[in-house]
Amino acid sequence: MSESLSESSCEACREGAPVLSDSEINELMKEIPSWIIHEEDGVKRLVCSFAFSSYRDSLDFTNKIARMAEDEDHHPEIILEWGNVTISWWSHKIKGLHKNDFICASKTDNIFKSSG
Repeated sequence: MSESLSESSCEACREGAPVLSDSEINELMKEIPSWIIHEEDGVKRLVCSFAFSSYRDSLDFTNKIARMAEDEDHHPEIILEWGNVTISWWSHKIKGLHKNDFICASKTDNIFKSSG
């Protein structure tokens, strides 16, 4: 049985690494159903917003995501607002989606679930 996304670790993503195909993306999306794919300037990104009851809770979640991103050496765009945090994962070097993005999205979901 293959390792779940949240149990995987990011691999170094080199410039020129292939972006995931649409079929690979569709398969991996099954593991992170709350995420959407948003294309910006021709670059596909995984995006999800998370709701909180206070700014403090939003900030705490943001800090947990930042620590995980440092551990994985893969860094998202994070938009912090009162009661809401929006996370976008994509691989800057390849201007698209890599398995690393799905791994980090899954880990983001787990952090959210454990924040409640």
